[in-house]
Amino acid sequence: MCAGYGADGRAQTDRRRDKAVEVKIGVQYAPREIVLESGQSAEEVEHAVSEALTGKSPLLSLVDDHGRKVLVPADRLAYVELGEPTARKVGFSAL
Repeated sequence: MCAGYGADGRAQTDRRRDKAVEVKIGVQYAPREIVLESGQSAEEVEHAVSEALTGKSPLLSLVDDHGRKVLVPADRLAYVELGEPTARKVGFSAL
């Protein structure tokens, strides 16, 4: 059996990548926003932002698709924009 295929012969998908959410974070006094695709669900990201803004956590901590951790001081958050979960496209297409 090849790696990446289940016992029934179907391709296994990485559930973490299937629910990737685009997150844009505006930081006060920073000229550019932080943009990342997170493997966390939109609800998990919203909960982390809520905790940071209510003072329960001094930092907003998110993990991107590559496993890198992004830390933003909660008192410097200007805005957080959550995009829709993106479906991973497979294959080639003409542009």
